[in-house]
Amino acid sequence: MQAALERFLGHYQRLDKESLHLLAEMYSSDLVFEDPAHRITGLPALERYFEGLYQQVEDIHFDFHAVRLFGEEAWVQWTLKLRHPRLSGGRSFSLDGVSLLSFDSDGKVCQHRDYFDLGAMLYERLPLLGPLVRWLKGRLAP
Repeated sequence: MQAALERFLGHYQRLDKESLHLLAEMYSSDLVFEDPAHRITGLPALERYFEGLYQQVEDIHFDFHAVRLFGEEAWVQWTLKLRHPRLSGGRSFSLDGVSLLSFDSDGKVCQHRDYFDLGAMLYERLPLLGPLVRWLKGRLAP
């Protein structure tokens, strides 16, 4: 599984709107992909999701930090660097997260679950809502 994990992370680093064909090499046809905002089932649905995502972003990159492999499962700690015209005034920003990956017997990811702060990624970055969310977060922090 170490080789499968390294191949997956390498392909992920290369993903952009011109290389979405790599998704079929990374994911099983019946995969389940989840994050705080989505639950996507099947490779065709994931390909449509990534196609829409990469059409909207101006720059996206993942830096992988700690990687732990346990049998057919892996935990990957990452930092996303993203520039989107509708978030943060079009400026680049970073977001930390962790992914849980499960591999099938062919070495493809069959389950992918991302954990990250959706508010830090989205709500705090919106022009009108962002200042209010950041203020509330500051007031509720211990």
